[in-house]
Amino acid sequence: MDAESFFSNNIKAALKNSPPGEWMPNIPENCIRLNSGYPAPELIPDQELKAAVARLLNEERDLPLHYLGSPRIDKLKEQIQDRLAERGMRVSKEELLITSGACQAIDLVARILLDEEAVVAMEAPTYMEALEIFQNYTDHYISIPVDEQGLQTDLLEKELAERKQSGLALPRFLYTIPTFQNPTGTTLTLERRKHLLELASSYNFLIIEDDAYGELAFNESPATLKSMDKEGRVLHIGSLSKVVAPGMRIGWVAAAHDFITAQWWFKKDLDHPFSHSTMAAFLENTDFEKRLDILKGTYSAKCGAMLSALKENMPESVTWYVPEGGYFAWVKIPGADTAEMLSDAMAEGVAYIPGKHFFLDQAEGKEYLRLSFSYAGEKEIAEGIRRLAKVVK
Repeated sequence: MDAESFFSNNIKAALKNSPPGEWMPNIPENCIRLNSGYPAPELIPDQELKAAVARLLNEERDLPLHYLGSPRIDKLKEQIQDRLAERGMRVSKEELLITSGACQAIDLVARILLDEEAVVAMEAPTYMEALEIFQNYTDHYISIPVDEQGLQTDLLEKELAERKQSGLALPRFLYTIPTFQNPTGTTLTLERRKHLLELASSYNFLIIEDDAYGELAFNESPATLKSMDKEGRVLHIGSLSKVVAPGMRIGWVAAAHDFITAQWWFKKDLDHPFSHSTMAAFLENTDFEKRLDILKGTYSAKCGAMLSALKENMPESVTWYVPEGGYFAWVKIPGADTAEMLSDAMAEGVAYIPGKHFFLDQAEGKEYLRLSFSYAGEKEIAEGIRRLAKVVK
């Protein structure tokens, strides 16, 4: 039997792309993991989550284990609404959809907005899993470079004007990670945020704001695009993966009611009642601001350790952006092919993600690599950079 003959045309097209997760290297034992965009193991609240599960089951017995789940599921939505409101985003229950992490949120947005004729605008570089998702729906893209101040909105405006004058299709939406971007760690300036919203209005496109790292500012978090949006053009995607635990798979989309309704239509009942109930019980007994202060302090110190080690060990030709929050540093090694260099680095005992995986045109990422300071300890980070510098030299 030829299974492929039963696939729809769009699935056949999607399967021609690289498989999901191809960017993830196979890490040898005892390798320092500067590739891992994971929370620090010591910051995962395992004991607090264990207590939340015990309290949940003691109080509600079988309820969280049924399809409909616990009454606390509604409480989780309220808790997320409260967090959004503290950042200037006031949304109703009808304007909020809980998802299985940010990736499901991105996929649902793509599912309701994209078809094979749609154009997607995005940053270059950008989050590789978003690239994988969008490639399942369309082959039409606009890539706009990122510099140390985030998305270059002047170049976006030039591209939009040229497309309009030439009669080419304008983007259905622009996907952006404006705050502590993955992979570059850069943050879109307030001036560019305002400009981006003006362009969305003038050229009639939506903005998908991926805010997975937005609460992990070393100083002050900038205003979200959603909080500045006056026209309902921003679909705001968030997650508790980076601030609580990724395995809980709690994400969301905050957007105008019609967008949420359409996504819910396809999400159906693909919820995780036990996970949602457990997270609500955890948040009931958590001083979240205190938790954020601990996360910010830890990641700021780890970032400082990485930047110091880069400055101390790397040749002068190597450059990097200085993050103001989040998980990542973006490094340029002129003349290198970081994909080819990875095997030598892992043989030396350190891992990273080659830059090519963050670009539609992978050749653009040849000289770049992404380092994560979130997972390893400070001493490991310093040693990992020393090993990496040895390979670079």
